[in-house]
This record gives sequence, structure tokens and C-alpha cells, in this order.
Amino acid sequence: MKTIFITGASSGLGKATARLFASKGWKVIATMRNPKKETELNSLDNIHILELDVTNEASIQKAADAAISIGPINVIFNNAGYGLTGPLEAYTEEQITRQFATNVLGVIRVTKVLLPHLRQNKGGLILNTTSIGGLVAFPFSSIYHATKWAIEGWSESMSFELAMHGIKIKTISPGGIATDFMSRSLDIGNHDAYTSLFNKWLASFNNADSPLQFSSPDSIAQVVYDAAIDDKDQLRYLAGTDAIATYNNRLKVGAEDFRRSITKGLFYKD
Repeated sequence: MKTIFITGASSGLGKATARLFASKGWKVIATMRNPKKETELNSLDNIHILELDVTNEASIQKAADAAISIGPINVIFNNAGYGLTGPLEAYTEEQITRQFATNVLGVIRVTKVLLPHLRQNKGGLILNTTSIGGLVAFPFSSIYHATKWAIEGWSESMSFELAMHGIKIKTISPGGIATDFMSRSLDIGNHDAYTSLFNKWLASFNNADSPLQFSSPDSIAQVVYDAAIDDKDQLRYLAGTDAIATYNNRLKVGAEDFRRSITKGLFYKD
């Protein structure tokens, strides 16, 4: 029985992935900040729940030690993260620091702590949830994009040093996911100098013409599962029809024309 270690398993993609892998006969180590609030995963077979705050180094080490004591880990799924939207001038220092601590340093630190375990087992796979926002950029998400582009670049660089130990690394880049991302998992900053345009940007999430259309968590979890078992030498996996269409459009028209199309009003139609 193979084992997957998942961060951010309390909701959305993390929870859907935990359910799917467990249903496929995998042992699942589902981690989250508040295990006492979990009422679904703890009733399913093959799932072990551990407390983990990816912004706390002691918590990471404790969860890693507990996970390894359960048995060999085959796949690490770095999924914990959240969105931050708004103009740069609106963000507090705490918001910026917390975004990087969760979306970037959390991924790096969890991987670093568990990497010796994978090396000792002479193989394994690291999966990182990035976003279509790690491959393209939209307005009012500069810090979020910075974190996701960081993980894309970090993952590509890591692929070289991991290969010598038989370890693979892959990124999962979803578009919109129909979860509570826009409420529970989204931090917002606003500034008077940008209010009008920013409000139009937020309204675009409910626009049928927006390139960001929401896929179910289960459909994105299937991409995660496929990436885990396909044994391909492939770094990036787009997930969701909107992510695929958006990225293909960027490749087709070129990065500069794609950027200019947004500037001309892709999301700001009256």
C-alpha cells in the first residue's frame, strides 16, 4: 500500500484528494491546522489525520516525525495555501509576509524536512499545488502570483537535483476551483486609489465571460492522482478547462500580447 502525505487537507482540493487516494487503496496522511474540527476524513478508512501548520517549523518537524512513524511515504502533496488579492499599496507587511510564509516557505520547509526520508527510500514524488496564476498573471494579485511563480521556478530547479536520487517533482496548476477559496481562503486588501477598478476585478469572478471558470475539487483531484501514478517525466500539469484554455491562449498569442489584452479590458468590460 502506497502512502501520500497531504498538506491543507481540511477543505477543497486537499480534502478531495485525500478522499480519492483513500478510495484507490492508498494510505493517506491528511494534515491540517485544526484536526479537532474535522468531521469527515476521520471516519474514512486508510486516512490518518495529523496537525500541521506549514508556517511553523516546529509543527512541520512534529508532523513529519509522526508521519514517518506510520510508515514509508511515497508521495508528498504540498497543497496548503491561500489567495491574496488587492493592489500592492493596500497590503500590510503582515499580509505579505504571511502569504510568502504559507505559499512558498511552507512548501519548501515541508519538502526539506521529508526529503531525507525519500532519499533513504531511494525514490518518491513531490507534488506542489501552484495555480494557473503560476504561469500567467492577472491584475490585483501581485503577491499571490509572486508566490506561485516562485514555486514553479523552485520546482523546476529542484527537478535536477532530485533526479540523481530517483525522486520526481511535479506541479499541479488549477484554474478556478468551486470551493470556499473566495471566502475562507482569500485575503483581501483595498485602497481608495484603486477601488473602482478593483471592484470590477472582483465582479469578474461571477462573469460568464471570464476566463476563470470553476471546476469541481474532485475533477482537479483526479489530475493530482493521474500525476501521481503516470510515471511520466513531466513537470507541469494544468488542471481544469479554464487553466488549459488560458495557458494555451498565452502560448498562442505570446506573453506580451496576452498581457496587453488584459490591459485593454479583458476583465473590465462595462
